[in-house]
Amino acid sequence: MKEGIHPDYKPTTIKCACGNVIETRSTKQDIRVEICSKCHPFFTGKQKLVDSGGRVDKFNKKFGLKKETEK
Repeated sequence: MKEGIHPDYKPTTIKCACGNVIETRSTKQDIRVEICSKCHPFFTGKQKLVDSGGRVDKFNKKFGLKKETEK
């Protein structure tokens, strides 16, 4: 590697809005984020599922389709 062209790689902390603090190394110092793996719905399992059943039924009625179990 060439000398003097790379940024400094130093210890830093990443702070989330939920209060979680992650110690890591980066070229930036003291990073703040709005969402992390501790509070993101995908990782916590508290993900809201969209109820699309009504929309599917409406589509099937509109185009005269039957469900697989009704055939």
